[in-house]
Amino acid sequence: MVESPILCQNRGVRVLIIGGTKFLGCHLSEAALAKGHELTLFNRGQTNPDLFPDAEHVQGDRLDGFGALKGRNFDAVIDTCGFFPRAVQISAKAFEDRADRYVFISSISVFDQVAVSGLKEDGHVGTIDDEANEEITDDTYGPLKALCENVVSDVFGSQALNIRPGLIVGPNDPTDRYTYWPVRFARSGEVLAPDRKAQPTQFIDVRDLAEWIVLLLEQKSGGTFNATGPEQPLTLGETLERIRVAINTEAQIAWVDTKFLEEQNVEPWSDLPFVVPYDGSADGMESVDVSKAVGTGLRFRPLEETAWDTLVWVKSEGLTELRAGLKPEREREILEAYRLWHKG
Repeated sequence: MVESPILCQNRGVRVLIIGGTKFLGCHLSEAALAKGHELTLFNRGQTNPDLFPDAEHVQGDRLDGFGALKGRNFDAVIDTCGFFPRAVQISAKAFEDRADRYVFISSISVFDQVAVSGLKEDGHVGTIDDEANEEITDDTYGPLKALCENVVSDVFGSQALNIRPGLIVGPNDPTDRYTYWPVRFARSGEVLAPDRKAQPTQFIDVRDLAEWIVLLLEQKSGGTFNATGPEQPLTLGETLERIRVAINTEAQIAWVDTKFLEEQNVEPWSDLPFVVPYDGSADGMESVDVSKAVGTGLRFRPLEETAWDTLVWVKSEGLTELRAGLKPEREREILEAYRLWHKG
């Protein structure tokens, strides 16, 4: 039976999220419920199972199929945790005739022209020799995500939504790749940063990303989108200075020569989040074109708000050890050595 247009307009979007209780999935769930949509979460029940009592919870493993959802139809399926084409193929085929659209959370890491600025959605993506490889490394992550995109597009055609986020930041971030900076500035003192003030910098608040994805569902959109921010170009120098001012104006940034940092084996990204290779060879990954997403309604909150809310979340969770960034003792050692190196 075909539903009347009035009924379709009044009823919320029926959303199935594969995952839904960790970081982006968590914020997607919040955004969908806040807009009054009907939410079903399918996962193994191992992460935050008590969240979202207003949603339907169905336990299962995607590799075993979706028998618990047999006969169920959805307006949209959102796949937050697909990494391998084989697994994504199982879920996409399972809902080929039972969902209007399939949203796959990919990554800008699909691009293999990491030095090229302004990459649009049609930019060249990486490939992998063994497409059955299911080991995630720096070399395989992007190409595997690209293959997953192909699977979704092959099954759902124009109703496929492939979302390519950049660095996702904000409350509940399990990686601490952004969290390091608000926490470090809150600790005050001299804050080590690489002297690459002009490096382009992109990231997106997880809440902005989630709200926009829900908006795309409401708009019945399809296609592939780069999804990072902000809308206007931003440099590393501007980013860190604005976080400093938002968190603690008494902190001071010590801009350290990158040649010295290389000598000290200080790694970009892991030791110094936000920072890509010092030689600029990957700056393109921090300057992709997001105009297509902005044209559909993607909006960005001030980075100061993201920084402050992230710090508030860290304190509320009582987190003391971060997974990324320099340890305090190591940072002090490097700064002291740099002062001697600079004098010499």
